[in-house]
Amino acid sequence: MKITLHEAGKVPVRAGGAGLFLEDINYALDGGLYAELLENRNFEAKKVHGKLYDYLVERDGKYAWSEYPAAASVALKIKDDRPLFVENPHYMRIEAHADGCGIVNKAYDGIYLKRGEGYKLSFWVRSYDYTAPITAGVYDGEGAVFEVKCKPKANGAWQRFSFRVRAARGCERAHFRLTLAKAGILHVDNFSLMPENAVMGIFRRDIAEMLRALKPGFLRFPGGCVVEGNTLANRYQWKSSVGQTERRRHNWNRWAVHGVQETGDVTTPFAHYGQTLGIGYYEYFLLCEYLGCKALPVVSVGIACQYMSRQAVPVDDPELASYIQDALDIVEFANGGKDTVWGRVRIEMGHPAPFGLEYLGVGNEQWETKEADFYKRFEIFAARIHEKYPEIKVIGTVGPTVGTPSHEDAWKWTREQLAKDPGFVYASDEHFYMPAEWMFANTNMYDSYPRDALVYAGEYATHIQAAGAGKFNAPESNTWESALAEAAFMTGMERNADVVVMRSYAPLLARLGYTQWSPDLIWFDGASVYGTPNYYVQMTYALLTGEVSYKTDTDVKDTYVSATSSGDLTYVKVVNAGEEALTAQVEGDFDFGELLRIVRMEGALSDVNSMAEKEKVAPFEVAPTAPRTVEIPPRSFQVLVFRK
Repeated sequence: MKITLHEAGKVPVRAGGAGLFLEDINYALDGGLYAELLENRNFEAKKVHGKLYDYLVERDGKYAWSEYPAAASVALKIKDDRPLFVENPHYMRIEAHADGCGIVNKAYDGIYLKRGEGYKLSFWVRSYDYTAPITAGVYDGEGAVFEVKCKPKANGAWQRFSFRVRAARGCERAHFRLTLAKAGILHVDNFSLMPENAVMGIFRRDIAEMLRALKPGFLRFPGGCVVEGNTLANRYQWKSSVGQTERRRHNWNRWAVHGVQETGDVTTPFAHYGQTLGIGYYEYFLLCEYLGCKALPVVSVGIACQYMSRQAVPVDDPELASYIQDALDIVEFANGGKDTVWGRVRIEMGHPAPFGLEYLGVGNEQWETKEADFYKRFEIFAARIHEKYPEIKVIGTVGPTVGTPSHEDAWKWTREQLAKDPGFVYASDEHFYMPAEWMFANTNMYDSYPRDALVYAGEYATHIQAAGAGKFNAPESNTWESALAEAAFMTGMERNADVVVMRSYAPLLARLGYTQWSPDLIWFDGASVYGTPNYYVQMTYALLTGEVSYKTDTDVKDTYVSATSSGDLTYVKVVNAGEEALTAQVEGDFDFGELLRIVRMEGALSDVNSMAEKEKVAPFEVAPTAPRTVEIPPRSFQVLVFRK
């Protein structure tokens, strides 16, 4: 086998092009990256069900809570008179009929604490005549992992209690419990149990560190379909996600009804999936700082998810102005000074310096229809953003799926606009969730893309249907075959770095047992986290890349190659999708030196990582045996690092 690198036709690789897309799907935030351990901690949960285009929303404030020790001994009621916070007015009334009764929180699939580590517990109570002790803690079959006591004042006012505690021992699938020492009535609200080691006091450390290890150039947030909403009413409204955490209005999640049909009343296993907004826009920007990347927020254009709704604000409706203003105010929030309304909000939240926002995504997976009139409204949004903030790079969209008529029409329209105004969009977001066969067959797709427009490959993943792709809770769908196909397809992205300037896998995070979409890049439960083979392919591409991309060719079928260089290092990525081992001779029409190191991934096509085998398929080092010659195992991906 011969691999040849060509200096002629080389193109620059734009820094920061490998990024992350974080959408609140699969319990990615509440129950995931948000380090809060309790579920429905402010009693605002809703149960959502129904059929396509017709969603029924019911309040279910008791969700995740139950009576202790039994319903016969305590009565629980959700109330909203004289609330603690009017934005989230519901609280729990506990009427204990005997001593030692109270409430229990199931906390997703239970609470996992580590021996000796610290945690912060807080909650609010209101009492009119109860003055006996209250006991709160985490318990398992062996008893208390930690326990605290306090006494309320019987003055009818809300009181906050807070504690720093340490786990006396480790526990798994434990529960949180609050009990009254004596029979009586007590109101409670806004519980919180947070690990002291949470990054910035917000983000679950092990997940955040997995994200940081990818060294992303940008973070796209908060969605995805979440931005659009199943209805316009439950779209992501960023202004509700900033300010005091307790005052961020609870929202039901678009993915709570994923899988409903046009007929029948369907309740999915995730009907209570909601958004406390503990991670809101301010926290997203902080996360970008922690990750060392740029922010890419995405705004609604007044169209609800076109797969799930028929709602759209007409282009000529005055209401559309509020959506445009929301987009403009994001920039002000991120970059404005104390003399601006939203800049002052950021400063008062604790970040005097601007966040330095450069990108703004307008719309998600919209496509042109007579009712939606997406093209016209996008032109309005883009014009207003460019007028007020000419420095902002607008990210457009070309619909949900590559190769469809709507995708082709969107590119035609985009190029027409760029011909009139080269600054119309910085790049256009395209999505593809495709089988492995498509990925391998389309590695040269971007070779033929016109050079008059830039691409952001904003959502992509290989779907192996036989492995469970597209199903709920299918970590087995993240096979080595899927990752190998992505590695092959990404050689085409890298060779065409002058066109594909940004890319991000999707979805990013998934809690085991709580997922609405598979495959996913990172899987976790309450105790631990692991990266999939796909994760390690993304990491390898992000960390082992250069500043210039070369044209490459190979003379063997089922092999895929790209090459980049930076300084005296050249990185040659090679995918062998075939069943036979190969010996590769690497040549070029320029001096790229001798083989320094080899980073390799390989395995059986059906191999997956898991909690039991977190790195079954992961990169490992191979020592070179010759300056320009290397063995290429079957079904493998490797990076050959040369040094001049």
